[in-house]
Amino acid sequence: MKLPIIFSIDDDQQVLQAIQYDLRKQYRKKYRILSTISAREALESLPDLKKKGEEVALFLSDQRMPDMTGVEFLAQARSLFPNAKRVLLTAYSDIEAAIRAINEVQLDYYIAKPWDPPEEKLYPVLDDLLEDWQSDYRPAFEGLKLVGYQFSPRSHELKDFLAGNLFPYQWLDIEADTQAQELLDLHSLSRDQLPVIVMEDGTALARPSLSDVGEKLGLKPKASQSLYDLAIIGAGPAGLAAAVYGGSEGLRTILIDKRAPGGQAGTSSRIENYLGFPNGLSGADLTRRAISQAQRFGVEFLAPQEVVSIRSQGEQYKHIKMADGSEVVARAILLSTGVAYHKLDNESLDKFTGAGVYYGAATTEAYAFRGKPVYIVGGGNSAGQGAMYLSRTASEVVICIRRPDLSETMSQYLIDQIANTPNIKVMGCTEVIEGLGNEQLECLVLENMDTKERTTVPAAGLFIFIGTKPFTDWIEMNIIKDDKGFIATGRDLARYADFKKVWKHDREPYVLETCSAGIFAAGDVRSGAMNRVASAVGEGAMAVSFVHKYLAEN
Repeated sequence: MKLPIIFSIDDDQQVLQAIQYDLRKQYRKKYRILSTISAREALESLPDLKKKGEEVALFLSDQRMPDMTGVEFLAQARSLFPNAKRVLLTAYSDIEAAIRAINEVQLDYYIAKPWDPPEEKLYPVLDDLLEDWQSDYRPAFEGLKLVGYQFSPRSHELKDFLAGNLFPYQWLDIEADTQAQELLDLHSLSRDQLPVIVMEDGTALARPSLSDVGEKLGLKPKASQSLYDLAIIGAGPAGLAAAVYGGSEGLRTILIDKRAPGGQAGTSSRIENYLGFPNGLSGADLTRRAISQAQRFGVEFLAPQEVVSIRSQGEQYKHIKMADGSEVVARAILLSTGVAYHKLDNESLDKFTGAGVYYGAATTEAYAFRGKPVYIVGGGNSAGQGAMYLSRTASEVVICIRRPDLSETMSQYLIDQIANTPNIKVMGCTEVIEGLGNEQLECLVLENMDTKERTTVPAAGLFIFIGTKPFTDWIEMNIIKDDKGFIATGRDLARYADFKKVWKHDREPYVLETCSAGIFAAGDVRSGAMNRVASAVGEGAMAVSFVHKYLAEN
């Protein structure tokens, strides 16, 4: 936590040194002591202090200075730090000016020079003023600040990115928080430049791209080496597990993700059936532990970085091309790109995406809907976990499903929790037909699938957790997929007519190997996967053992 500042200004170097000594002797444990001989220099430094989130508790200024008087300095400093206490150091002849300043700049006190002994003439006055200041002081948030419109798709994208990469941040809604406008004014920015991220060092990024933010926060979008033993594309549970095992077993391993580690599991508010955590843990917590563990074993993590193509060069090398044109070469590849939620094919909802309609994102947006009704589409575990999380803040959470109930699609522990949560309601045999609103979602039109009866209900938010579409469209090389786009592996490949045309090896493919030797798949992206965090972790770990076998034979 940053210490509040006591700022002293006096153009007489000897006097300044004396006041500095006395201030540090008494207050250095609780306050940072700054001083200068120039009032102009002090004023110029204040905007930078403000941008960095610093707080000035007390200004102590000499009255007679060549570039401006102490009263003039305190009047201008007050505009940036209005809550700071203001004390004037005066000679006997300046007392009349000090008395006038009590009204002009709301001067808190004046102290006549010399102030010896400080135990009698300085510390009691400052102690009383600082105690009064502390009683109203609320430490500012230390870290990133994101300013934007609540129902802005671009703001939602940045919130999702920061949360996914485990960066704490403070969200400031420009329409609801006065501090948001103050930050814009401080950085000479306008509302049409939103969203804006204010970094901890005081710099501001207006309408930044994810790569700009990632680079500023120290994420690595560029590989440090040209050749790796194992390249893992996708940092969900399967990719993270493979990274941990690959790194721990001495493979030069690189993990690449276009957004953030954790995948869909990383956005889960509570995973309660993961082995070894009887009280459950959040997806963010699991992700944080896993990425720290992988990096401890020397795994290199690139994010945000999107892979656009892969190709094999003989048996030895696989080339991975990135969206920015850079390339990484690896001896083996693991595809663990996971899946995305299906979008509802509904034009009326598309226009509200990021402005009341969200795919997943319950943990990111929950507090925006405090005291408001929200709806969920989907009957799987992710939908159930999202409903439980949203129920903490929303006035009502309604789960809409096409089936009569949740028994076929959701784990029983979640069904029991939902049944025991008063503000969650399940509407079976119900579809969302239309979204209504001006700049943001305001109402939904629901249809009963049995009776075809339609009703219009108020809805501040709609969270969609339906189906799964694999991230495989970008793969151009000849890798066999099933009819839904999931990657076929191992013995299942023999069922496909094209298998023998592309597999030209004496051995059968390893269990998690694709039809391209040395390229493996694990987790939800793989055809036949179980769609559970534990199984994805198991597949990621198992894939590394097959990578070892492949590398040994090549």
